[in-house]
Amino acid sequence: MKQLKALLLAVTLTISSVLMASTNPEKPSTTESSAITLKIEKFLKNPSFDVDYEMTANVTLTLNKNNELVVLYVDSTDGKMENFIKSRLNYRKVTGSYETLNGKFIVPVRVKVEE
Repeated sequence: MKQLKALLLAVTLTISSVLMASTNPEKPSTTESSAITLKIEKFLKNPSFDVDYEMTANVTLTLNKNNELVVLYVDSTDGKMENFIKSRLNYRKVTGSYETLNGKFIVPVRVKVEE
């Protein structure tokens, strides 16, 4: 009886470890995500407000079926920056094919003081 329990335990551990090892979450390709990042950087050039200090935010975005950026959330303590990001990025069309970028993704944004 002990041998049967030990055998069942070994089989269960083997199956569970094989199932856990076979999960492969899909990651967006680095070329597509870097192309989107460059386009976002271009959209956010020359802020429309005075920058007194370096501001940072994490922007949660998604792409709709028309390849338009949709801002879901801006994690920032500064209201000016949040409004600036939403006005510059929301529903901006990005050209290209981004099939692997379905779902949400987070882009860190930093606005520096111009010297």
